[in-house]
Amino acid sequence: MPVSTSEQRRRAPRFNPKLFAVAVVASLVLGALLGWLAKATDAQWLITALDTVGSTFTKLLTFTVLPLIFTAIVVGINSLRSVGGGRAAARLGGKTALWFAITSLIAVVIGLAVGSLLQPGHGLVIEPDPDKLAAIGKKTHGSWLDLLKGLVPENLVSSFADGETLQVVFVALLIGAASYSLGDKAAPFVEFNRSVFEVIQRVLGWIIRLAPIGTLGLVGNAVATYGNEFFVPLLKLIGGTYLACALVLFAVYPLLLRFAAKVSPVRFFAKAWTVLQFAFVSRSSSASLPMSRQTAENLGVQPSYASFAVPLASTTKMDGCAAIYPAIGSIFIANLFNIHLGPAQYLTIVAVAVFGSIATAGVTGWFTMLTLTVGALGFPPAAVATGIAIAYAVDPIMDMMRTATNVAGQIVVPVVVARSEGILDDEVLAERSAPPLLAEERELANA
Repeated sequence: MPVSTSEQRRRAPRFNPKLFAVAVVASLVLGALLGWLAKATDAQWLITALDTVGSTFTKLLTFTVLPLIFTAIVVGINSLRSVGGGRAAARLGGKTALWFAITSLIAVVIGLAVGSLLQPGHGLVIEPDPDKLAAIGKKTHGSWLDLLKGLVPENLVSSFADGETLQVVFVALLIGAASYSLGDKAAPFVEFNRSVFEVIQRVLGWIIRLAPIGTLGLVGNAVATYGNEFFVPLLKLIGGTYLACALVLFAVYPLLLRFAAKVSPVRFFAKAWTVLQFAFVSRSSSASLPMSRQTAENLGVQPSYASFAVPLASTTKMDGCAAIYPAIGSIFIANLFNIHLGPAQYLTIVAVAVFGSIATAGVTGWFTMLTLTVGALGFPPAAVATGIAIAYAVDPIMDMMRTATNVAGQIVVPVVVARSEGILDDEVLAERSAPPLLAEERELANA
């Protein structure tokens, strides 16, 4: 007897984010204890087991990096075609994109400043193996001419086969622009890349579910190898992320609201606090989207514009995940592998933060943006995967603050743009703060 779709969903095992976060933290603690035990007793078999578990998890992440970057850029560039229609819409869309870029620029500069001050990862150098370390060294030295020469691959296959991330980014931008210019002729190609991206995302989702096991191996091996000093870089990574996000959330946004939108920051937080709390706990901008849209309307944003700007912002406006964290995360990974970052590399981080989220509209997230950033810096996939895998041990803790910052920015920008266009309703704004009820709930309450 065939089973209905609803029955299949009921029987399917459900993924509980809160339980998963607890499992990752528990694995962090257990891995540290096993690592300390292995180091104290010099149990080589345990060190080998932890290293095998951790390195296998890293390899699983590594093979998804390049196809994820390529398909995300191609699909993202072509998804920009959906934004348009009419001069007013174009003007609103242009202003919205401009403010996305401005606030992303401010956020990434703050991230770089905090990362440069705290230097997460400093003093702890991860050495994968001599060949990979030599490859890292080759990618961090040389002139601008060498960089330009290294941008163009001899062929498409070699850029993937050799793990030349920067070449993959260049090719993806070129192919993405070409497919965009061809329009409907390239539609099958774009849809193919969209399908591949979804497949990679699904595979990555399965791999991420192994994070508790991978965390146990990575942290355990790190503690067994480097001792207690391993935790200081992780604490700096967490502290730096929270500090930078707090500066954007409680300093930058209030200043923009006060001077660019003529809106009281106190009133903003009074009306937005519920959705910010939900975003902090749920760690999901997408799950917060209905409440974010209604909060923007409660702040006086015209409903038709809020219905356009907030969903767009939920995929392309992530100051916490797409600007602050890639900046601090890049510094963290660079310090882990003893990679020197100069002015040119810092400018690259800024450029990726400002333009990367727009280029990957609809597919942005901390993983994609961090891989794009370190890929543009020329970090090899092995360093990228290892650094991300280590940071993932404490990612649930950081993701709460990043998501709250994302959601706040996704509401602030529509408020600022609405004020500049004269479509911010001051009467609605002046109303007493209320929970961000959905439109359907409000109609039911008023009935």
